[in-house]
Amino acid sequence: MTKIFDTILKLKIWKDSRGQDLVEYALLAGFLGAASAYTLPQVASSISNILNAVIAMLGGGGPVNAPGA
Repeated sequence: MTKIFDTILKLKIWKDSRGQDLVEYALLAGFLGAASAYTLPQVASSISNILNAVIAMLGGGGPVNAPGA
């Protein structure tokens, strides 16, 4: 078992912090997106209505359904 830990430490897997900032920003963006979708359902409905109007003006197909609307 100690050979496994020694190998991991030799590979410096635990000390490598590259990409950590990107993961933190992705988690923050996901949290903000989920929180805003939860707290502002009227906004999602409004955006859906606006997108439906734009699609209708462009001669597109069916309606766009926003999540939570």
